[in-house]
Amino acid sequence: MTTTERAHLWSGADLDLDAYLDRIGYDGEHEATLEVLRGLQRAHVTSIPFENLDAVMGLPVLLDVESLQDKLVRSRRGGYCFEHVGLFAAALERLGFEFTALIGRVTLGREKILPATHALLAVKAVDDERLWLCDVGFGQGPLEPVELADGVEADLDGWRFRVERRPGRFGIDDWWLHQYGTDGWIDRHTFTLGPRFPIDFVVGNHYVATHPRSPFVQRPVLQRFSATHCDVLDATEWFTVRPDGTRTARKIEPADLAQVMEEQFGILLSPEEHALLMEHLDVS
Repeated sequence: MTTTERAHLWSGADLDLDAYLDRIGYDGEHEATLEVLRGLQRAHVTSIPFENLDAVMGLPVLLDVESLQDKLVRSRRGGYCFEHVGLFAAALERLGFEFTALIGRVTLGREKILPATHALLAVKAVDDERLWLCDVGFGQGPLEPVELADGVEADLDGWRFRVERRPGRFGIDDWWLHQYGTDGWIDRHTFTLGPRFPIDFVVGNHYVATHPRSPFVQRPVLQRFSATHCDVLDATEWFTVRPDGTRTARKIEPADLAQVMEEQFGILLSPEEHALLMEHLDVS
């Protein structure tokens, strides 16, 4: 792959950068520095919610930049990891960052091997030699990049993360991201540093958005993250999670779903979309 091809791999030139930065409320410098990277990630993860509503409704989930900015920027919707990371990658490319796209496996403490369906980025800044993990599409942070080095721990406004490197299968090291909660450290996902490309995101996204065993087609899940807490709407269960892992929960009525999505998660569906969502909502 030539330098020119790599520079346009994520279609950053097609991104309306000003509209994206306005969407996330970022008004800092436009340079490929570590400070800018930190500011961009914090702004992105606290402004654009995580949600899988289109997959639940059986609507197409598109990953081209025009579709991403139409949905996540202009329509002020959210998305899941492939959408978030695709949009963030376009912005980083436009700003001149060097990065590698990755795809990992969500574990959450389970030993079962699950599909590789979680998108991430490994990023370098022009003023820093370290490699940084940008995980902008999980829904519960991190607020800022975490250094991709074995044993590193990061405390970001009380949200704690740890990176671990282990010998993996076939001679390729596995990397693990752990998050601290009420039960201590739990592995969140594992990945390798093998580079992935937009077409790999398309393949993973197809499974997530359409396969009957994908949890994202079975029920709506929304998350809105901030420095102090994360609100999670799982079907009609609404949780508020705090940095130490403690949570409060409440049940909402299906009739109140639209109001809660708009007021608490910033997502407004059209009447037709809401009716379609209710058709697929299992409240049994």
